[in-house]
Order: sequence, then structure tokens, then C-alpha cells
Amino acid sequence: MQLSPDSSILFQFGFLTINATILFTWLVMGLLVLGSWLVTRNLSTGPVLSRRQNFLESIISFILGQVGDVTRQKPERFLPFLGTIFIFVAASNLLSVVPGFQAPTGSLSTTTALALCVLIAVPAYGIADSGLGEYLKNYIRPTPMMLPFNITGEISRTLALAVRLFGNVMSGSMIGGILLAIAPLIFPVIMQLLGLLTGLVQAYIFAILAGVYIAAGLKIHEESIQQHTRDPASI
Repeated sequence: MQLSPDSSILFQFGFLTINATILFTWLVMGLLVLGSWLVTRNLSTGPVLSRRQNFLESIISFILGQVGDVTRQKPERFLPFLGTIFIFVAASNLLSVVPGFQAPTGSLSTTTALALCVLIAVPAYGIADSGLGEYLKNYIRPTPMMLPFNITGEISRTLALAVRLFGNVMSGSMIGGILLAIAPLIFPVIMQLLGLLTGLVQAYIFAILAGVYIAAGLKIHEESIQQHTRDPASI
């Protein structure tokens, strides 16, 4: 039983190696691009909307509502990033029920890459709000001695995101394989159904945590700016 799609080598020529993680990651991205084109073509702004457009707008409204509740800010600015992460993770997990498909989220390299995207997004939103200099000052507040602790916190938070998603997806695959060997006719079906629910939950948790980290960073910067406005000598 393979614990990660990284161990499934599909093609190798010299230093070029293509494993199941790379293949299925590009497959998911291709399906999402194609699906996005299909569901967004022929959109209407009139009073009568198709069922497809109603369904699409319902999903977007749900994501906007969740992001707005978490960040307490206008959610539209976070929708492209958080929505993409949610859809990619959800699609990767849900497609695992297809025979032969190996979820790329079962690879630590994929989950680490997603977590690194969050690591970059947090300062990107903060710099866009307050500027580079003001953002970097928050790493040495209230004292420069906090610099290593703040940096360590950013790194450990990224590792926690990556390991949490990887561990949950991998453990689900392991349990399914064990039950398949014990009772191949009953338990695997139940596990597949639970796997669909778990996959959606993991995608939701990952996206929500990303939103929480971004919102927390923006809140810190806003509070520091307010403090600087009230007491410039404290900076």
C-alpha cells in the first residue's frame, strides 16, 4: 500500500521524473480550467438565469459569506485566492473515489506548496494594506526581541497547515486500504462515502484557516497603525 502518490513513478528520463503527484495535480488543474470555462460561458445579467448560473452564484455567495464572517472585511478581495484553494483541495479529495486516481493532496509536497502560498499571501495582503516598511515593523513590535518568535510563528503555522492536510488525507487512504483487506464488500463503500464528506471538510478547514491567518495579519497591522496615530512616540 502506497502512503503517498510521490512513490508512484510514471516516467523517468535522466533528471526528469514524473510521478503520480505531478500527473494528477496537472489533471485536476486542467479539469478546473475546463470546468470554469464551461460554467462561466454564456452568463446572463438579465432577470432570468439558468440553473447552472444559479448554482454557480449560490456557491460563490456561500464562499463570500464564509470569508466575510472569518475576515470581518469585504470578502471580494480574498475570493480569488481562498476560493481557488478551496476548489482545488475539494476537487482533489473528491476525485479520489475514481478508480486509479491518487489525490495529490495525499502528498506532503503538494500540501507544503499550498501552505507556502498561504505564507506568501499573508504578507502580500498586509503589504498591500499598509506598505512594506510598516508591515516589516510589526515583526519587531513591541520590542525587537520578538523578531525570532514572530518569524518562528509564521514558519510553524505554515508547517501545521501542510502536515494537517497531508495527515488527514493519508490516514483516510490507509484506513480505506485496511478495511478493503478485511471486508472488501461492505466497509470500502462506507469509507468512500465518508471520504467524500471528509474531503470537503478538509478543503473547508484549509481555506478557512488561510482566511483566519490573513485576517489576523491585517488586524495586527490595522491596530499598529491606529496605535501609531494615537501615539507616534511609541513606534
